[in-house]
Amino acid sequence: MTDKLVIVESPAKANTIKKFLGGNTKVIASMGHIRDLPKSKLGIDVEHNFEPEYINIRGKGDLIKELKKDAKASKKVYLATDPDREGEAIAWHLSKILDIDSSKITRVTFNEITKSAVQKAIKEPRDIDINLVDAQQARRVLDRIVGYKISPVLWKKVRRGLSAGRVQSVAVKLIVDREEEIQNFKPEEYWNIYVKLLDEKSHKIFEAKFYGKNNKKLDIHNQKEVNEILDNIQNAKYIIKEINKGEKKKNPAPPFTTSTMQQEASRKLGFTLKKTMSIAQGLYEGVKIPEKGTIGLITYMRTDSTRISQEARENAKKHILEAYGEKYYENRYYKTNKEAQDAHEGIRPTYAELEPDKIKDSLTKDQYKLYKLIYNRFMASQMTSAIYDTMAVTIDANNYTFKANGQNLKFKGFMTLYVEGTDEKEEEEAGMLPELEVNQEVIKQNLEPKQSFTAPPARYTEASLVKALEEKGIGRPSTYSPTITTILERRYIEKEQKQLVPTELGKITNKLLTENFSDIVNVEFTANIENKFDDIAEGKENWKNIISDFYTPFEENVEKVEKELKHVELVDEVSDVKCDKCGRMMVYKYGKFGKFLACPGYPECKNTKPIVETIDIPCPKCGATIQVRKAKNKKKYYICENNPKSCDYISWNKPSK
Repeated sequence: MTDKLVIVESPAKANTIKKFLGGNTKVIASMGHIRDLPKSKLGIDVEHNFEPEYINIRGKGDLIKELKKDAKASKKVYLATDPDREGEAIAWHLSKILDIDSSKITRVTFNEITKSAVQKAIKEPRDIDINLVDAQQARRVLDRIVGYKISPVLWKKVRRGLSAGRVQSVAVKLIVDREEEIQNFKPEEYWNIYVKLLDEKSHKIFEAKFYGKNNKKLDIHNQKEVNEILDNIQNAKYIIKEINKGEKKKNPAPPFTTSTMQQEASRKLGFTLKKTMSIAQGLYEGVKIPEKGTIGLITYMRTDSTRISQEARENAKKHILEAYGEKYYENRYYKTNKEAQDAHEGIRPTYAELEPDKIKDSLTKDQYKLYKLIYNRFMASQMTSAIYDTMAVTIDANNYTFKANGQNLKFKGFMTLYVEGTDEKEEEEAGMLPELEVNQEVIKQNLEPKQSFTAPPARYTEASLVKALEEKGIGRPSTYSPTITTILERRYIEKEQKQLVPTELGKITNKLLTENFSDIVNVEFTANIENKFDDIAEGKENWKNIISDFYTPFEENVEKVEKELKHVELVDEVSDVKCDKCGRMMVYKYGKFGKFLACPGYPECKNTKPIVETIDIPCPKCGATIQVRKAKNKKKYYICENNPKSCDYISWNKPSK
């Protein structure tokens, strides 16, 4: 008989843990969930207090037999699934199917897969936290109800095979709303005036920007206002009126949460959310390192906390003092968002001594990139601020005010190791201004007025959408990646370069949901539901009461919408292309692979045609029309309409005029 049976989700995690647990111990993987709701029906008994009808997942019969056999042959069973609600639910489902005395079953969790963490967890087992299980059940049941009740409406009115997801629908709405903002945006004209000025003492030239009149802010809206200012300062002397010198500190960013890791990996490494989470999972579950064997390199990667354990702080301190010196170390604490589930730490390396470059040969190229990002971000979070010398100068020219700012990096601090990225276009940092004096005249070199127009808001990228979802309280760390992956796969949105753009299918689906199921795509409503799940996890609410409160008005709304839409037919948009088989004007339809042309005479006439997208730039080789097509990875490419007959032009890059 085995003393201990430890059940985890994945073989990689099992392999890492095995060597930490000596003696008569067996470690086996459940391969994720063992039970779930059936795919063929709702699977929730709405007549009997919303009891879920769980079934064993198809294809896992042999594995379940093996788990039961091993459990019966063990003195104690430790359920060591991931330390979050999903992991707690998997542990609960396992406990239900093992067919052994519940007193033999216990729950263990660890935030990192290291020897000390795993051994400590085994020594401190606990009961399954039913509140966490219920929070996961509430999410699963609510999402199942929404998906199974609304999807048939979409099937009838838009296209068979579509589905509505509670969080996915809100994400699509954000992207559609942003696209409408961009299309409806009316740019407004504004001007800036820049002047290049010479300091005769140092022979240095610096730039100042128009601020206003008599040191009061003045915005310039058109050419007429520009000309009036230029006329008044044509022969003016530029006199230094005020000089302010100071010091500015720049503080490091906190350790990664799931959201900030996904955003930075997108900005700095070009990783998709799905790729980031897959690589992070591998780093967490274990990598083979010479002289250490297989070890987990990072802490658990699904977290919205920035809290760091005292032991990790001490290890970071030791490393920073050895590698950089005392003036680079600062013991920092970061406030965790009040919405955060503060169950585990922020994402950090498990071993401070394992610098990325030391173990580079043991990692894949992408593992190295992400590990280095996580490692440097964490170490920088425990380092001193960067310090800049700053100088701000006010200049008078015939009562018109110009201002110039400069700064100089005096001490790098944490920036020696890491600087946080941003979604906005970063401006170049201004260098230090020359040593100027009050009442000194500086000599005008040239004046440059510059016309600009206000820009529409930027389209979402994966990174900025995650940021928006998190700020609005929609979803949780475990949901960001699957949410965005799902709406891409269902073709509600697509990527253009890194930008997320709604498809026609996404717009139509969003319109139908917005007009008929406003609560489901309402940001505040969805965020409030997330807070309810948190209340369930904390034991403050009963999960079936939450579902009941939601279900009754929702079911009434579904019935009402089905009646109202019964006689409503979505009219297909008519194209200007004639069907070459029957002469009818073809209409636009939406299929699995996007928009296409179809004859409205179906089923008598089944003619269809692909939609050929073109650009107004001729082929650089033969002058013919350039077509836009998509490769298997959805990336656009440009090809001559005569390729391959008489022209071989093809390019990933859009040709230039």
